[in-house]
Amino acid sequence: MNVIHCLNEKEKAHLQYIPLKKGDILFHENDLCHTVGIVISGSVRISSFSYDGKEIIYNTLKEDGVFGNSLLFSSEPYYKGNVTALEESVIALIEKDVLFAFLSENTVFFEAYMQIQSDFTKALNSRIRLLSISSARERLLFYLHSSSTHSVESSVSSLAEELNLSREALSRTLSALRKEGLIRMEKKTISLL
Repeated sequence: MNVIHCLNEKEKAHLQYIPLKKGDILFHENDLCHTVGIVISGSVRISSFSYDGKEIIYNTLKEDGVFGNSLLFSSEPYYKGNVTALEESVIALIEKDVLFAFLSENTVFFEAYMQIQSDFTKALNSRIRLLSISSARERLLFYLHSSSTHSVESSVSSLAEELNLSREALSRTLSALRKEGLIRMEKKTISLL
């Protein structure tokens, strides 16, 4: 649900719109979170780097995606990774006091915001479950089964990042599952049979 559409024009005037170019970092790891961000257009990635230089992707958000919502009221409200634009993007920021006003005065916004919070928690639990699976085969099958259509449209590289697997391990797993007749691959679409 798009929370911006739940606001009237007077309320929208309280938002701060930030245009970003591809590669721009809106917030750095360990920055204090004092706003909720909403992706108006484009996409952003929240990620950090391990000690050996490997990128750890926490989340990728597209249009209507919300970030900072779980940090804003945390006892440690600091970003755990950089918020980086993946393409030309526009982000709307809502200050904490403005968010309080929206939540207390606009019941439609309140309901949409609570749905986003609930969906975020559900997605996080699913992500934790996915990453707790050690086998590349079982991780991929779980991921495909969890998809509402039992298929994903993605490049091998992107899917490997999403599953936190090496590209090579995923390629071997895809090949083996295709030979077993458990998946079908057509162009960039992978479907569970």
